[in-house]
Amino acid sequence: MTLNNQEYEGIINNTTKAIDEDIAWEGPLRSPTREFRVDIDSDDEYPIFVKGWYNTASGKLSYSIIHRSVGRIYGLDLGADHVNPDGEHVGEKHKNYWVSGSRDKWAYVPEDITEPWNRPMDVWAQFCAEARLRHSGTMRAPIGQRTFL
Repeated sequence: MTLNNQEYEGIINNTTKAIDEDIAWEGPLRSPTREFRVDIDSDDEYPIFVKGWYNTASGKLSYSIIHRSVGRIYGLDLGADHVNPDGEHVGEKHKNYWVSGSRDKWAYVPEDITEPWNRPMDVWAQFCAEARLRHSGTMRAPIGQRTFL
């Protein structure tokens, strides 16, 4: 299956996208990495889920909306450098978005993400607001991780 730009825009701009459950980060206690994966519901029943990835050793945080047929269609990366296909250096704080024919290779610097990588719950709230994703549950702090002020 392919995803065209109009279908992508329909998914991203849909305001019925929701997660109605708690989110718990998982991973081995001795590992600096924590992850989660949760299905996203919507009135249009898109085959999508969100995946979170957090690593305190490398200083990286990522939230991605993934379409089951085509892969990641939208994502926020903090702490991971990005260069667009045209050579433009975007930087360590960027959002990847879908472009038909290029998949999720393009990114821009998001002005709406103001929290740092080491505040995953605060970044989550900002990500959800921008992605038009309602989360009515709670996100638990990554186990074994310090909460930075």
